[in-house]
Amino acid sequence: MTAFRPKFITFDCYGTLTRFRMSEMAREMFADRVPADRIDDFIRDFSTYRLDEILGPWKPYRDVLVNAIQRTGKLWGFPVSEAEGEKFYLAVPTWGPHADVPAGLSKVAAKIPLVILSNASNDQIQHNVDKLGAPFHAVYTAQMAQAYKPRMQAFEFMLDQLGCSPEHILHVSSSYRYDLMTAHDMRFGMRAFVNRQHEPLTPYYGAHEIADIGGLAGLVGL
Repeated sequence: MTAFRPKFITFDCYGTLTRFRMSEMAREMFADRVPADRIDDFIRDFSTYRLDEILGPWKPYRDVLVNAIQRTGKLWGFPVSEAEGEKFYLAVPTWGPHADVPAGLSKVAAKIPLVILSNASNDQIQHNVDKLGAPFHAVYTAQMAQAYKPRMQAFEFMLDQLGCSPEHILHVSSSYRYDLMTAHDMRFGMRAFVNRQHEPLTPYYGAHEIADIGGLAGLVGL
């Protein structure tokens, strides 16, 4: 494979760089209401409702999480309070990176500008970025774009801000559904799938699979 040298490397943040602890929180919070042998199904439903919540017009991320967990509770036959939903939102800025992230980013940060496009809100994201251990050229959120990934509007906002066409960008994510399917459809120059084991490999979309962020350097010839 000939190395691709992008003008920017753009990243999903939560799950890809930041260790996303939504499932861990749900497992602990609802242990008294969901049988242990069914908690994985509950967590899967919570994930599905989070995706459904962001496919329409932009709304605050707090509302996305509160609505999603309350809808999940309704499906499972028990109420979930707004305060319980808000706990997820308030926890997000406290989460740090996967162990491989700081060293992996350091291999490329000095040579290629790094950019984040996140479904976070403006008041959350910098707390997470500050924990990543690398300089970022720019950080964009769904709130800025007024659209959540996987909607093209979010990616178009980032491209407009960067003044760059998609064929000159390497986009990196651990999610096909939120990032890599759209990046494929918009003809990003390269896509990298960081296999964090929460989504299966989907070869149709042409992303290069890497085990962790340390694999990026090889993709761009560093």
